[in-house]
Amino acid sequence: MRNGLGWRQTLINPVLDKEFRLRMRTARSSLSLLFYLLAIGLLAMGFIYLNTGGIRGGMASFRPQESRDLFYFLSVAQLVLVAFMTPGLTAGVISGEREKQTLNILLTTQQSSTTIILSKLVSSLSFMLLVIIATLPVYSIVFLFGGISPKQLSLVFLFYIFAMFVLGAFGVLFSTIFKRTMISVVVTYGFTLAVFAGTGLLFIFLQGVLRQYNQGANPQSYGWVGYVLGLNPVAALLSIFEPSLNREAFGNRMTPSGTPTPPPIELWQEFVIVYAVLAIGALLLSIRYIRPRLKKRG
Repeated sequence: MRNGLGWRQTLINPVLDKEFRLRMRTARSSLSLLFYLLAIGLLAMGFIYLNTGGIRGGMASFRPQESRDLFYFLSVAQLVLVAFMTPGLTAGVISGEREKQTLNILLTTQQSSTTIILSKLVSSLSFMLLVIIATLPVYSIVFLFGGISPKQLSLVFLFYIFAMFVLGAFGVLFSTIFKRTMISVVVTYGFTLAVFAGTGLLFIFLQGVLRQYNQGANPQSYGWVGYVLGLNPVAALLSIFEPSLNREAFGNRMTPSGTPTPPPIELWQEFVIVYAVLAIGALLLSIRYIRPRLKKRG
């Protein structure tokens, strides 16, 4: 019994235990989970209805290719919903403590800055992880029609976890830097919008400008624009299942014999490498700046 209690005290510190209780045992959490599942379920049913001729009163079948399209649709839709919910859960974890005037009390405990930051992040992402796992029955609809393997579903869920970690890390950072929760939330959503929409629009803009400027030139000459697309989470997610997207992003490079060459890096690999470094850096900055720093005397 003592050993079990010791392991529990080691893995779940007081800060994490308190955050788990506050986040998982509220009516707001239950309602958020309910509405999230309703949204995903309605999107799935709507897609099936439109693709089986229901809107025209027909009785068309739902083919495996359409099942694969449904999987892509649900994957992107859920990624967008994750991007919408994660900043709201993490952007006020530190600034909220500061506004309630409990941050100084928390900093006087035996918990280190690293423990506080990671506990806040883990407790916030644990609810999102619960939400993602709760959508598994919706994805089971895809398996009824075929076209998708359990391995592909596992890769999608791992990508969700990584995207939550990245957005959560920056949410905690902005919550640490800015004293007001409202400002932190706005900046976090602005960062999320830049990552999801800004990178995609920048890729389209650069590709259009370079194509117009280099009329008649080989697209491979400005294939470096593909690195911009690798920063977009939607493109990175789709590149896991569509390898051709990786080649198209970098200009469909060809060998002298005319055979396609592999891209310099796959989009999802670039996404994971770049944002893993940025997220870790964001957490390190959060740990550094959570405690007030004494001004040096001149």
